[in-house]
Amino acid sequence: MIKALAEENRLRVIMALRDSDLCACQITELLGLAPSTVSKHMSILRQARLVESWKEGRWVYFRLADGQAAPGVRELLDWAARWLPGTRQIQHDARRLTNVLQTDREELCRKQNQCKK
Repeated sequence: MIKALAEENRLRVIMALRDSDLCACQITELLGLAPSTVSKHMSILRQARLVESWKEGRWVYFRLADGQAAPGVRELLDWAARWLPGTRQIQHDARRLTNVLQTDREELCRKQNQCKK
């Protein structure tokens, strides 16, 4: 779990998922990374059991591990929620996430060439 959180972009994702579930295209837009890079980050977070994922149609969604998660997972997520919100990057991401959430997922998907018809 510690290894999974040792990378800045994965911490950014954890912080973004605190208040809402996000689809892969929203996370990709927020981070400004290639979809394949985001996919790898999300895979690492899933393997560490810090996030959960599910698919609805062509959309893949992510959320923080729920209350059933191992105590160590909850402790790490609580630590991140306590210490990271004041950082410049997380504050910037919070503002950016507001815009991302207002953008239509279809539009984000097309922009990132992730849509499969």
